[in-house]
Amino acid sequence: MKKQRADMKIKRKQDIRLKGKINIRFIILTIFAIAVTTVLSTIVFYELFKTEIMRDLKTYTHVLKSTGVFEYTDDLSKVNLKNEDLRVTLVSEQGDVLYDNMVTASDMTNHVDRPEIETAFAKGEGQAVRLSETLNRSTFYYAVLLDNGYVLRVSKESDSVWSVLFSGIPYMLGIMAVLLVLTVVFTHYLTKSIVKPIEQMANNMNHADELEAYKEIRPFIDTIKQQHENILQNAQMRQEFTANVSHELKTPLTSISGYSELIENGMAGDEDVRRFAAEIHRNSNRLLTLINDIIRLSELDVVEDTPVMEKVDLYGTARITVDMLAVHAKKHEVTLSIEGESAYILANRVMMEEIVYNLTDNAIRYNNQGGEVNISVYNHEEQVILSVKDTGIGIPIEHQEQIFQRFYRVDKSRSKLTGGTGLGLAIVKHIVAKHDAKIGIVSEPGKGTEITVTFDSYEMHKKKSLAEV
Repeated sequence: MKKQRADMKIKRKQDIRLKGKINIRFIILTIFAIAVTTVLSTIVFYELFKTEIMRDLKTYTHVLKSTGVFEYTDDLSKVNLKNEDLRVTLVSEQGDVLYDNMVTASDMTNHVDRPEIETAFAKGEGQAVRLSETLNRSTFYYAVLLDNGYVLRVSKESDSVWSVLFSGIPYMLGIMAVLLVLTVVFTHYLTKSIVKPIEQMANNMNHADELEAYKEIRPFIDTIKQQHENILQNAQMRQEFTANVSHELKTPLTSISGYSELIENGMAGDEDVRRFAAEIHRNSNRLLTLINDIIRLSELDVVEDTPVMEKVDLYGTARITVDMLAVHAKKHEVTLSIEGESAYILANRVMMEEIVYNLTDNAIRYNNQGGEVNISVYNHEEQVILSVKDTGIGIPIEHQEQIFQRFYRVDKSRSKLTGGTGLGLAIVKHIVAKHDAKIGIVSEPGKGTEITVTFDSYEMHKKKSLAEV
């Protein structure tokens, strides 16, 4: 109970930390978004403001030009323009200020080098914006060339973009405070809705389908559920495999231990000793075969890398393997034959030997006395087909899909007599999968079995590789 409470306390702290981190990140993101949006909005609006001011200045300047006040008046002292917002300046061709409605013209310096004046003389009109760093204000200028050769300039002062931005800081901080409060409330519920289905999955993964989660997280939940099911399935398979291995190893070891104990205690006569020794030898061989098959199957399970592939003549490999099993077939009084033609595939040579060996060995073991096993390899269109056909006991249709499972046997008593481990076809299935091949079975009880493995030919594999490139 104490451990459970401690675990619950730890879990609660972890949940709080997780939610806290999500909340803090949301708040930081919100503050950053508000700040960036405010700055960018100010800049954009200031640019629009500048465009509007320049448009107004242009309109006012052209209206002044159209009146002819500065073109047909000989005495500029009579011109009296009263406007506190707009400053009007008249500049001669030499850059001398002839008139200014706010400052005495004679007190002003030469304006020939002012950008808006230069542009007006050159192109007929010009404009410019200058920032006063001391006053933190911007002055907008618009100039137009008159028919008499003078330049008329109208200007207006306005706050700079930084002045506008700084003046808006109090309002920005107020808005930010309101948004932060809303963000804290919103992120609290949002975080809860994100974490809730994950917590429910952690507590009860078996009911993941019943979780109430928004649609965006549903694929994530489905993926976790599938991975969870795969983990459970693999764990169950491993558990079953371990139990089967223990059982399969126990049987021959029990026999060996029993017979050797009888001999050790002197409870067996000379004839019994020979018989017991033969049984010990047979069970030892079965034990070694079983261990080798278990090791090989484990290697195929663990090694995920693609095996070393080369151009292999499957018919030549099959013939060598058949020669190896000739004595084994003769011992079981089974006729072994091979037919076909050279057929090339891209494969691992050792694994191809294992496929032919296991399929042929099974066909011999589960055959009838005086039966036949025929191996054939032939080309069919762009594929290579390996066939192992026997006249043995056959497999009922309800067992045909399961015979490639580990330790699965149709007739367990016969398997023990023949020395089969129940792993040969499982090894075949693994190797077939690693070569992207297909395996098929046709069988009928009392008439025999034919197992076929279909590979892409070497030429077909080359075509596929070129197509991928």
